[in-house]
Amino acid sequence: MRILAIETSHRSGSVAVLESGKLLAEEFLPLDIPTTRSLHPAIKELLQRVGWQPKDVQLITTTVGPGSFTGLRIGVTTAKVFAYAVGAEVLGLDTLEVIAHRTPEDYSEVYAAVDAQRGDVVAGGYRRTPQGYFENTVPPTLVPFERWVLSLPEGAVLTGPALARYPVPEGASVKVLPQNLWFPTAGALGELAWIYWCAGRRDDLWGLLPKYARLSYAEEKLR
Repeated sequence: MRILAIETSHRSGSVAVLESGKLLAEEFLPLDIPTTRSLHPAIKELLQRVGWQPKDVQLITTTVGPGSFTGLRIGVTTAKVFAYAVGAEVLGLDTLEVIAHRTPEDYSEVYAAVDAQRGDVVAGGYRRTPQGYFENTVPPTLVPFERWVLSLPEGAVLTGPALARYPVPEGASVKVLPQNLWFPTAGALGELAWIYWCAGRRDDLWGLLPKYARLSYAEEKLR
């Protein structure tokens, strides 16, 4: 199965193409160009690089949140429009699950968090399964970063983009994964989507929507 993966939940977005779960090529979006302008050219260039036509794509997967309000809207909308145009299937994956999927094989449990602004994070716990993916064991929760870290068990392994913004508080007995593993990537997204697809998971094109952890600041001001 030919897969196009779109990851735009974080400002360092990426796109990737995979053949039945095997990564063929991956492109990271430039940080100095808005995703609205860089995403479509990146997809076009990536398909040309591997010799695919848009109609060759059979499955499109994208992260649906938590993450950037604008980034998630762009990624989900692009995935739906592309899938509708070429008749491809779609899968929307949780951003934290994609981050957890990047955890090295010598770790069986991990806690992941993304920044939710205003000192808060969306954080959850994950455990590796025999099938090769991480299942959610602690439901994602909106919580202040420091409170979350200090509530974790001793020796807990941490990852996620939130670590790039908030320092681990003193006194926390945790292990932090290397920074290059903190962020979701389209390659990891595509690999995980293939695992879920083989396990029988399916998503409805029109029912695919971003999942926001909270209202935007502007929306909260209007309430």
